[in-house]
Order: sequence, then structure tokens, then C-alpha cells
Amino acid sequence: MSSLAEKSAHSAANRPLSGEDRGRAAATIAAQLTFENLAREFDTTQALAGFDLDVKPAEIVCLLGPSGCGKSTLLRIAAGIEKPTGGRVLINGREVAGPSRFVAPEERSVGLMFQDFALFPHLTIVANVAFGLKALTKAAAHREALAALKRVGLAHLADEYPHILSGGQQQRVALARAIVPRPAVMLMDEPFSGLDVQLRDAMQEETLSLLREARATSVIVTHHPEEAMRIGDRIAVMRAGRLIQAGTAETLYHQPSDLFVARLFSEINELAYKVGASGVETPIGVLPAPGLNPGESATVCIRERGVVLSSGGEGIPGRVLDVKFLGDVSRLEVALEGFERPIKVRVGESEGWRSGAEVRATINPARVLVFPA
Repeated sequence: MSSLAEKSAHSAANRPLSGEDRGRAAATIAAQLTFENLAREFDTTQALAGFDLDVKPAEIVCLLGPSGCGKSTLLRIAAGIEKPTGGRVLINGREVAGPSRFVAPEERSVGLMFQDFALFPHLTIVANVAFGLKALTKAAAHREALAALKRVGLAHLADEYPHILSGGQQQRVALARAIVPRPAVMLMDEPFSGLDVQLRDAMQEETLSLLREARATSVIVTHHPEEAMRIGDRIAVMRAGRLIQAGTAETLYHQPSDLFVARLFSEINELAYKVGASGVETPIGVLPAPGLNPGESATVCIRERGVVLSSGGEGIPGRVLDVKFLGDVSRLEVALEGFERPIKVRVGESEGWRSGAEVRATINPARVLVFPA
């Protein structure tokens, strides 16, 4: 391929596809995926420690959590690449991994897309996509692979080799290869982590559209809360090999189960208090502290976006100490009467606050979170 033609192909393939540019994904029969008390140990390290989750047919669930919390291990066990130390994995109620049964990966109807895409450099792009279609004749596999490449907008590069592809194109080829066997369950391990910000947003939309069309039950690993909120029907938050909380983006944002989850989904001010006889006494009123006894320590969380500033009227008096420009928003540091240390506040950049400005702050107590310290 000439340099000019290659640049043109790259430009076309890195654009979001219009309805006329692409075919449609072949539909599959979605399966229910269940993890029951799943455990996995590596020598002295426990990667999974009693993980439970039920993923409904055709549901898209994002696994969210820090590095080393067990997300990738969970996918590898579901795909059959690793065996669990304890617990079970079930697909449509059938045990595929557990104490009494282990089903080979090729018999699970599970597709796995790796973080690094893992394309074979010595195979053409269409041969990469057709690689897993061993049950079909060569002609049928080629035909199915071409259809999948058309769906992701890369049919024109079918006979080229992976080394000419950009990052976004490699992601599309890997996605085509994963969906072409029409798996009942699709597992994706940080599929967008290697892409730049603008391309990542476009590929998230394309991938989501493809998964919806294919109707495959999907589990997607990510480190990014915003990505999880954008893609997932539900989000499963993991920490130290366990499920901490699972729910919709709205549930996890408004009703986080603990401080760890609250930190993931919003920027917060964390303030230390002692619980009194009637709750936690703060400058914005007495806050309920369910599950905490008088005298115990509590962390009061005020979202940076939950503080409303005005130049007069009602509210807690204060002064702007510092302003950081962050594009569409500004992050203010504000000294407020009654608080021992400054409060961080995020406001629209157009509000035009400056250091030294006198303000009044309104904080809705119903939007403040209280957790054990």
C-alpha cells in the first residue's frame, strides 16, 4: 500500500462509522454468566477472595477497580485460560469451572479480547479475524471474517498485514476477531487503554453499538470510572479480590456503599468529625450517621460540585483563597466559616471567581455523605 493510500485508510478507519459505511453484527443468543464465591490464589497472593456476581443475558457490566484487584484474573477464569482455586463459574446455569467440572475454553462460547489486541503479525488481517473459525471450511471462515471486517469499517484492508494498522484499527480488528464466532459471552480486558483520548471516545461508542447489535453478554474491565459510567448497564466495583458494590452508575454515584466507592465517582472533600448524641454536628447542620455510635470517628464527604457559591444572600460566609483553571471548570479553594480547613469547590469557568472574593456558600445536607473513618 502506498504511503498516501495508507494515510487515507488510517484516516477513514479512525472516524466513527456512519450507517452506510458498516454492515450489521450477526446476532447471537446471549447467556447468563454467574460467578459464585470465586477464589484464586497464586502462591501467597489471593487474587480473588469469594467473588460473587450475576450478569444477565445481553447485559453489559463494567468491572472497575485499582490495579491488582483481580479484574483480569476474573476474565481469564471465565474464559477458561485459568482455573479457580475455589467457587464456580456458570454459563446459563451450567458449571464451566468449579470443583466438579472444567469445560475447555473452545467449548464455552466465550470471546476474550486482550488489552494488547494480540494480532498475529505473519497473518493477513482477514486471516487474523478468521483464526478462531476452525469449525468452518476455509471459504466459509473467509466469508464470515470479511463480514466482520466490513462491520468495523476495515474490509478494504483485508489482505494487508497488522503492521500497517494504527492503534484504533488494531482495536477494530481485535474486536472483529472476538465477535466473529458469535460468542454468547464477550470479555474485554481494558480494550481502550492504549488509545488516545479522542480516538478512545469514538471507539467506545462504536464498540458499544457493536455489542448492542450482537446482543452478547459482556464484561468489560476498566480503570476509568467515567468510561464505566458511559458503557456499562451496571458497574461492579472490585477491591482486593472482592465485589464491593454493583449497580447502575446513578446508584453508585448517589448511594456509594463506602468511602472507597464514593472516591471513585466524584471529587470529594473529606472532613474528620466525632459522632455526637444526635449525629455529626457540622456547620451545615446535624448529619445522620447510620451505624455509628456517639464518640466514634466519622468522615464527612462534601462533593466539590455540591457547593453552590454566590456573591450575597443566604449561606455560609467565606473567601476564595485560590483559583485553578481546568478548562470548562475552575477548582476553587474556599475558606468557609466554621470549617477547620479550606473546602475545594468546582464551578463553571464562566462564573469568573477570583482570589480574594467574598462569597456565600450553600451546601445541601441531603447530598452530603457520612462514612466510618
